[in-house]
Amino acid sequence: MLGTLMMFIVSQKKEEEAKPISCMNKRNTLKEENGRLKIGNYYASDIAKKFGTPLYVLDVEHMENMINAYSHTMKTCYGEGEILYASKALSSKAVYEIVKNQNIGIDVVSGGELFTAKSVDFPMDKVYFHGNNKLIEELEMAVQNNVKMIVCDSFAEMEKIDYIAKKNGIVQKIELRVNPGVEAHTHEHIQTARTDSKFGFGISSGKAMEAVKESLKFENLHLSGIHCHIGSQIFEFESFIITVGKMTDFMKKVKDELDYDFDELNLGGGIGIYYTDEDAKFTLSHYENFLMAVLSEVAKAIEEKGLKKPFVTIEPGRSVVGEAGVTLYTAGNIKDIEGVRKYVAVDGGMFDNPRFALYEAKYEVVNCDKMAETKTEVVTIAGKCCESGDIIAKDVKIPMCQSGDILAVLSTGAYNYSMASNYNRNKIPAMVAVKNDNVGYIVSPQSYEDIARNDKVPDFLKGE
Repeated sequence: MLGTLMMFIVSQKKEEEAKPISCMNKRNTLKEENGRLKIGNYYASDIAKKFGTPLYVLDVEHMENMINAYSHTMKTCYGEGEILYASKALSSKAVYEIVKNQNIGIDVVSGGELFTAKSVDFPMDKVYFHGNNKLIEELEMAVQNNVKMIVCDSFAEMEKIDYIAKKNGIVQKIELRVNPGVEAHTHEHIQTARTDSKFGFGISSGKAMEAVKESLKFENLHLSGIHCHIGSQIFEFESFIITVGKMTDFMKKVKDELDYDFDELNLGGGIGIYYTDEDAKFTLSHYENFLMAVLSEVAKAIEEKGLKKPFVTIEPGRSVVGEAGVTLYTAGNIKDIEGVRKYVAVDGGMFDNPRFALYEAKYEVVNCDKMAETKTEVVTIAGKCCESGDIIAKDVKIPMCQSGDILAVLSTGAYNYSMASNYNRNKIPAMVAVKNDNVGYIVSPQSYEDIARNDKVPDFLKGE
């Protein structure tokens, strides 16, 4: 199967090389029409005019299509499995409602995400709870709400979960997060399965086996499976195949030494998406083919190693919502430093998208109503924060830009709103959802009153 996957990768690269470079990873719901950017059935600048900027826009149809592609592949290629949307990528009531309607599960990483999911009656038997340092109150919330699985990340956490489960009179299912030691070729800040990582029990160090033995001692824990996550924004797909081998080798070792079969194998997420023309432009079929290759490798490894067929889960997040998101800005002041750089300032910034500041993430930027015009300028899109590092996109090529133009930054659905802040006391932008002829708020606009609502001035600080 590794050979099959390699042929898939090579054919993808040849396909990319054969195509002329063009902006966007276009689709039916994100395209150029009459020289203007269109999202769903709406021109982007019309959305900006109606709702204002800065504004997050979510293409619901594309999000649903991605979920369906993954779900169909899991069902037809493997059978016993579940797609879990990794909701840290983008969490809101409406997003959980969309996922619930698609009949898949979710993983959450905080009490806030769990509370939000519960608020729309998301089925708790489809919820997996992650985190390397879950708080007692979060674990209690998870146990009391009967989440399907808690993914355990430390020895101390086993004791906490067992105590809480006993107090609530239940046996809580857990998975152990293990570290297979696979270093995917991605940014070091989003690699999570290296030997040096805050996440998981290392297989090579023997800690994973020790964790299995320890977990089996607790009366109110049921060790259901093992979990791994090797990183994010990964295009080096061989890493996933190697990971399947390491995880099933560990399952075999546990079977041989402890005569214990795992019920579940959770392979995490991390598949990359298109941000700029440095990335592959994947279609739905590419994601289906990738998952098919991984699941086939699991089936093959299970058979060869004589293991019980596990229930397989995967956790796509970025690939579900990343390209479904677009952020709209209005161009403001323009500063041209001759021979150095031209800055186009927008009405947003690192408070709505901190990814450049965190790891110099790259984005594609388009001028919404000048899609057919020649890209004559190289500019840097700067935010409005009082911070030199407040950059959205560096040295991007766009048509001549004027103050008042509506700019779209593409592929902002993942880790933009979810990492937004009120830095400089700026308002976090609203978010609208677009589906066919429908468009409406899914996150309301903030007010300055919202920002200051929790501020308090105790009497001892008040003036005379």
